[in-house]
Amino acid sequence: MRESVIETLTGAAVLAVAAGFLVYMTGIAGAGTGRAGTYELTASFRSAEGVIAGSDIRLAGVRIGSVGDLTLNPETYRADVTLAIDEGIEIPMDSVVVVASEGLLGGTFVEIVPGGSFDTLAPGDAFTTTQGAVSLIGLLTQFVSGGEDLR
Repeated sequence: MRESVIETLTGAAVLAVAAGFLVYMTGIAGAGTGRAGTYELTASFRSAEGVIAGSDIRLAGVRIGSVGDLTLNPETYRADVTLAIDEGIEIPMDSVVVVASEGLLGGTFVEIVPGGSFDTLAPGDAFTTTQGAVSLIGLLTQFVSGGEDLR
């Protein structure tokens, strides 16, 4: 009987730790767009390969938000991305949005390269200049073929 009580208490402790971990991870993920303290901007990429909902948005290497939603635009065949930017961060109007990688094996994130404009993007605005993901296989193929574009 004593072993049964110990096993029950151990099981309850494991469930409590698992529930706490789940609550912690849900708070970190931020649940995409609509988070408190953010505003939304949009961008359209030729290729958003590797970007998923929840991917980091960085400016100067610092996380300033997360990707909210990705959809395929059926008219332009481009990836329309919703970006949730932390409140208080003003992005110059002529900034460029780039799909970047942390390295050969690293994750993909969205980087904002700020422009020099004194005007800033307002909530709901769209970036006019974007650069999609660069395919590593495509680059290697170009290198091997002597620089000829095989696409």
